[in-house]
Amino acid sequence: MQCPFCDAEDTRVVDSRPAEAGRAVRRRRECTECATRFTTYERMESVPVVRKRDGTLEPFDTAKIHSGLAKALADRRVPAGAVEALVRAVEAEVADAGPEVTTDEIGRIVLAGLRPLDEVAYLRFASVYKEFEGAGDFEREMAALEGDGS
Repeated sequence: MQCPFCDAEDTRVVDSRPAEAGRAVRRRRECTECATRFTTYERMESVPVVRKRDGTLEPFDTAKIHSGLAKALADRRVPAGAVEALVRAVEAEVADAGPEVTTDEIGRIVLAGLRPLDEVAYLRFASVYKEFEGAGDFEREMAALEGDGS
């Protein structure tokens, strides 16, 4: 652990104890160069895994959500911060879903957030997520949008 005060590479652990109801470890450290003491916390980082349609697993990546939203929202006017808020909301729902989530679940979460934000972006995203094959697919989705009073 690097010292935050003098940037020395060598520190030693003086005390170690459980913290946050056992979900973390609190460590008191001392720099061997400047003798300054500081506290660090060690927490497990849980990254949900995504089960893709072909059955493979990969770590959840918010960059992919950003990318999909950027494509769907291309040339659309959305309020400042709306995309970031949607990405955070998707990330929170995925974290609540458990250690494994499917791409279908992620797609539904994104669509639910896009629908009130921008209907055109919603249709663009839905066309990829739902694998539209023709104009009839767009017509059905637009009818569903209008049927919900949106």
